[in-house]
Amino acid sequence: MGIAFIDLQAQRLRLEPAITEAIGRVLERGDFIQGREVGEFEAALAAFTGARHVLSCANGTDALTLVGMAEGVGVGDAVFVPSFTFVATAEAFSLLGATPYFVDVLPDTFDMDAASLKAAIVDARVRGLRPKMVVAVDLFGQPADYAALTPIARDAGAVMVADAAQGLGGEMNGKRVGTLADYTTTSFFPAKPLGCYGDGGAVLCDDADKAALIKSLAQHGKGTEKYDNVRIGLNSRLDTLQAAVLIEKLRIFGDEIDARNRVAARYTEALHDVATVPVVREGALSSWAQYTLTLKNRDDVQARLKAAGVPSAVYYPLPLNRQGGYRDCPVAPAGVAVSERLAGEVLSLPMHPYLDAATQDKIIEAVQAL
Repeated sequence: MGIAFIDLQAQRLRLEPAITEAIGRVLERGDFIQGREVGEFEAALAAFTGARHVLSCANGTDALTLVGMAEGVGVGDAVFVPSFTFVATAEAFSLLGATPYFVDVLPDTFDMDAASLKAAIVDARVRGLRPKMVVAVDLFGQPADYAALTPIARDAGAVMVADAAQGLGGEMNGKRVGTLADYTTTSFFPAKPLGCYGDGGAVLCDDADKAALIKSLAQHGKGTEKYDNVRIGLNSRLDTLQAAVLIEKLRIFGDEIDARNRVAARYTEALHDVATVPVVREGALSSWAQYTLTLKNRDDVQARLKAAGVPSAVYYPLPLNRQGGYRDCPVAPAGVAVSERLAGEVLSLPMHPYLDAATQDKIIEAVQAL
């Protein structure tokens, strides 16, 4: 078999007996929606992250949308997002009528640039927009620099949100992702560090009132009983089968994060002389959703790796400000030159907890040969 970019089958083999039993219990009971395992998973993830409240939902995009709904985001509001990320970070708030405002990222960590954010907030006000929310992305697994970004958001009267679709399992100064912002959203898409066997997502927060509101919003705006819908909401639930899978995966998640960091350390040690390797800030622990090099001759390198039987991927080939649906959105006054450059230079190598040393050596040798 060839080299797997993300080896979900190796994880499946490790967990197969436990997951088969977990799914079987759900099938026997038949509580496929809002069944026992949903609450059990939410409690387990709260314990793992240290967040007081975990509200599961249908996917990571819904998680962002639910946060926007809970905070009343709408027309005339600016939501500041990095231009170098997946479209869902902007899409969720566009659907609510808000204006995504694109901010540049840092060239070494790929995280939102605090100086660009400051300038963007000033410009948004000049444009007549209300600074409502700052959504940092834990891109490729490293927590964004919330110590720098949160005071800027606070001074602007904006809510700080962590888009941890890739960052769950990471840490900053001993605090786990899920506790670093007013809200944390995440995705359980299968390829994520903690992924289910379909779609799923969650919102994490410490405010009990906001948690209750999000729980209501995710269930059609439900009030005290099923047919008393006190607000407009969504139908966004994590189904019981996916929760059962996630419970078993969460049991080994810490071990898998350690393994990902060992793989990343070997890559960095071997490749720092032949490419620009990712930088992890002091005090940070990355979940290494992807291991991403920066290369001037990216496309040529990717083609040669493919010829050598080494898979790779580009996350992301086009910054959000260049995408058709978002070309009219405002951009930080100095532009987003770093985002635009990275889109043409980044290349992600195979990364997962089951990447054995021999296979990793083949990948490293193929990159070094270029």
